[in-house]
Amino acid sequence: MAGVESRFTCKGKRVHQFMGTSTFSEYTVINQIAVTKIDPAAPLDKVCLLGCGISTGYGAAVNTAKVEPGSTCAVFGLGAVGLAAVMGCKAAGAKRIIAIDINPDKAEKAKVLGATDFVNPKDHSKPIHEVIAGMTNGGVDFSLECVGNVEVMLSALESSMEAWGVSVIVGWTDMYDISIRPGHLICGRTWKGSMFGGFKGKDGVAEMVKAYLEKKVRLDEFITHNMTLDQINDAIELMKNFKCIRAVMTVSPQ
Repeated sequence: MAGVESRFTCKGKRVHQFMGTSTFSEYTVINQIAVTKIDPAAPLDKVCLLGCGISTGYGAAVNTAKVEPGSTCAVFGLGAVGLAAVMGCKAAGAKRIIAIDINPDKAEKAKVLGATDFVNPKDHSKPIHEVIAGMTNGGVDFSLECVGNVEVMLSALESSMEAWGVSVIVGWTDMYDISIRPGHLICGRTWKGSMFGGFKGKDGVAEMVKAYLEKKVRLDEFITHNMTLDQINDAIELMKNFKCIRAVMTVSPQ
């Protein structure tokens, strides 16, 4: 796509391609690096989730954080990315996975996907990193921030064990800067970022599709709504009001 903003027009006007792909279009022109071949037996209305959110969260735990068997983890934010991170921690063998969100409705789904504990920061007077430290005798081995909020990024870092904790920024934002005290890292923590869960799309997506077909990765549990494309604005409102995890859109019958 280098040098070309979009190859789409509608009624004579330029239409932008979201993230360079435009997946709500029946036909598209994209860069070859954004294409991968998957098992034709895979149901597209399920594995479509692997194009971003699920792979991002799962891979952040498995590939970027490199969660270890028997470890303790904390996942901040339980949207699709955070829930996938919980699933990744479980797959990696973590013995304790603390799921953190201000929406209590997320607790049950998090436990289905592997969380051992649920914490709502609103239920505590102490800062959340102090709550986590109290639950884990000083902090978790691995923490993952899946919100895209700089204050939560700092809380996730502070929730990891000082001497060896690993904290991964998964949530996206470019609206604000973040500052920390050098001591937060000098003590021995590692602070990392993760894009698309550390996967290379060319082979990583196909691997995740294979894992789903082999029932090693869950996808169905993330789909809370199936809607037609003409309901897309309704789907966005559901998302904005925290009423859905993932809505799968299909083209309306002609």
